[in-house]
Amino acid sequence: MKTRDLPTAYPAPVHTTMACTVNGQPRMTEVAAHHTLLDVLRDGLGLTGTKSCCVQGECGACTVLIDGRAVNSCLVLAIEADGRAVVTIEGLADDDRLDPVQEAFLDQGAVQCGFCIPGMIMSAKYLLTHTPHPTVDEIKDALAGNLCRCAGYSRIVAAVVDAAMRDDASQSHGAEAPKMGGARREEAV
Repeated sequence: MKTRDLPTAYPAPVHTTMACTVNGQPRMTEVAAHHTLLDVLRDGLGLTGTKSCCVQGECGACTVLIDGRAVNSCLVLAIEADGRAVVTIEGLADDDRLDPVQEAFLDQGAVQCGFCIPGMIMSAKYLLTHTPHPTVDEIKDALAGNLCRCAGYSRIVAAVVDAAMRDDASQSHGAEAPKMGGARREEAV
């Protein structure tokens, strides 16, 4: 019996270069084929605001924006972000000024232990970008993929409502949105 010559298979490269924009800055880094975007953001770029929790896309703690779309970075291979724009929680603030969504979460006391908050804020930012005047049901639906172990959902929803009102106020003479519940939480956790 004669054996056939089979073409030689080329193994996939162990590492490849990925270039993308992260928080408005061009970044280039070496990534392994199995690395997730979460791995690269936290371990490769030192952006630890994006949290690693379930690594199964169930909790939303790792939510970031890719080309303006909210995604669980634990489910995205790093190489899939090649050539794209990524925004993390660190990229929302403008110089020394927090994003209105971040301010609203602080002012409404929505930050409890703080672990889920970066993902919640990124999901809220995505919602408000696409639905500037969401209903409470739309807010709950948009945040359904984000889990809060402290069960601070009512204050989180209030913070998103507040953020939407702040955006309206800033577009009409800079008036400040009213507080919707509780005092700002100042103590260290």
